[in-house]
Amino acid sequence: MLATTAAGPAQASSAPRHAGFTYRFTMSINASKWLLLALGLFSMSASAGSAAAGAGAAREALQRFTDGVRTFQAHFDQVQTDDHGHITAQSSGEFWLERPGKSAGAGSTGRFRWAYEKPYEQLTVCDGDKLWSWDPDLEQVTVRSARQALVGTPAALLSQRAMLGDAFTIQDAGDDGGLHTVRLVPKSGDSDFKSIELELDKDGAPVKMHFADQIGGHSDISFTAVKTNAAIDDAQFHFTPPKGAEIVNGDAPPQQHGPAATESRAQ
Repeated sequence: MLATTAAGPAQASSAPRHAGFTYRFTMSINASKWLLLALGLFSMSASAGSAAAGAGAAREALQRFTDGVRTFQAHFDQVQTDDHGHITAQSSGEFWLERPGKSAGAGSTGRFRWAYEKPYEQLTVCDGDKLWSWDPDLEQVTVRSARQALVGTPAALLSQRAMLGDAFTIQDAGDDGGLHTVRLVPKSGDSDFKSIELELDKDGAPVKMHFADQIGGHSDISFTAVKTNAAIDDAQFHFTPPKGAEIVNGDAPPQQHGPAATESRAQ
C-alpha cells in the first residue's frame, strides 16, 4: 500500500546506506503522509476554489491555482523536521503532474509521477487508475487502486472538490516577494495535521508547500525549475514493472500482506 511502501524519503544523504529495510520502511510511512497531502492538493479541480467564498485574496489565489494550472513539472526538495526542529529526513527529485479536467468526478486523482532521486531512488506513478510504487533496492512494486489509496487520508478531503470549503478554513496569509501564501486549517478537531500553507506565484503555480502535524512535525516541499501548462510526454504517467520484480497487491487485506499478497513477478 502507498501508506506503507510508497516512494518516500529516507534519512538525509549523510545517513549510512546500510540503515536497512526497517529504517527506510519507517521513514516511508512518515513521508507518504505528506506525499498524499501534496498530491491531494494538486488534484483539486477548478470548483474547489469557489468553495472558498468570502476568503478574499486567498480565494483568488486558490482560484488561479485550481483553474490555471493544468500541468505541472518541477524539481523538488523536501525537508522533514520533528517537534524540536531537528531534521529527520531530506530528499529531492522530479515531479510531473497532469491534473484532472473540469469534467472529472469528485475524488479524481489525475495522473502524476513523483520520482525521488536522493538519497535513495524510489518512484510513485499514478496512471489515473492504478498507483504504482517502485523500490529498486528491494526490487519490489506495490500496486493498488489510486482512489483506494486516498481513502481515509487527509488527501481524500483535498481531492474532493465540493468538500474543500466545508473541511477547511481558508486564510489569507499575505504576500511576500511576489508570492501569495494561502493557509488551510482543518475544521475537524480530530485531523492529524494542523495546517497546510501554499506559496503561490502570480500565475497560481506553487513554489512551496508547508505541512504541520498535530505533534509538532513539519514537512516543507520547495519547487524549482517550474513549468506549468507545458506538454508532458504521456510515457511519464505509465509504469511497467521491471523484469523479475516482485509485484505486491497493495489492496489485499492486512492479514494477507507478506507472501500471500504477492501476485507475481514481472516477466
